[in-house]
Amino acid sequence: MTYFESEEPACQSASGEVELTIRPKLKDLGEFTVRRVLPSPERRMVGPFIFFDHMGPAEFPPGEGIAVRPHPHIGIATITYLFTGQIMHRDSLGFVQPINAGAVNLMTAGRGIVHSERAGDDLETTSSLHGIQSWMALPTDDEEIAPEFLHYPADSIPQVDVGEVLVRVIMGSAYGQQSPVRLFSSTLYLECRIPAGSELALPGDVEELAVYVVEGQVRVGKDNCEAGVMAVAGRGQALRLTANADSRVMVIGGSTLGKRHIWWNFVSSSRARIEQAKDDWREKRFAMVPGDDEFIPLPD
Repeated sequence: MTYFESEEPACQSASGEVELTIRPKLKDLGEFTVRRVLPSPERRMVGPFIFFDHMGPAEFPPGEGIAVRPHPHIGIATITYLFTGQIMHRDSLGFVQPINAGAVNLMTAGRGIVHSERAGDDLETTSSLHGIQSWMALPTDDEEIAPEFLHYPADSIPQVDVGEVLVRVIMGSAYGQQSPVRLFSSTLYLECRIPAGSELALPGDVEELAVYVVEGQVRVGKDNCEAGVMAVAGRGQALRLTANADSRVMVIGGSTLGKRHIWWNFVSSSRARIEQAKDDWREKRFAMVPGDDEFIPLPD
């Protein structure tokens, strides 16, 4: 996915547990609309997470679907996580991998990668797409590592019942479970299915933490958060979630990595490195995607 800087304001919270709430900016990607939560003007990152998009839910008639053309990245690792639907990933390393619901695709851009995201094998039928795509900034020592692609099937992602709440540990460790997904820095990424009236105490040993409500409505500390809202915890605050309705919640967080610059699909601690990436793309010095080598120019 590509993006431009968001101008949607965040809102200060009235409670001590929650530092602020963020209401996403809607972005039209042509085939469908996404809710863009991070970065926001008042909160650029939560732990390593520098980009957080809620895709769908969207329904496509036969012959139509997601069609994100080949585009470059530097300085990040991307995580694609679907609730429903399928996306076909192709990249300049030669990987071709369908992304199905519950699986995790971890694509490390490092010094540079190009990928496309298109409809899967459900193109000829009525299909749906719903999920989260996020970018994680890499530690400064890892910003120029070799690009890499790793795929984790849905059945490899651990899940656990915490009382009445079903928690999938996408990245990091929580509630006695350890995800196999590679980490570059301290990271927590959870999917939580919380029945109405149920509670969940979140891990309290995470430096920066936020909760995004995908579906339903959840009380986060003293704040009621409806679907489409991210609540960012105050520093050092331990959050407790209470579902006012059956809810699906994503939890993100980890250790702060310091300031990052972001332009189009490029992320770096160095502005000069982003300028170099612009030149490299303009002059077609990036390796392209085998079999999907359509070129899109830099944005104005």
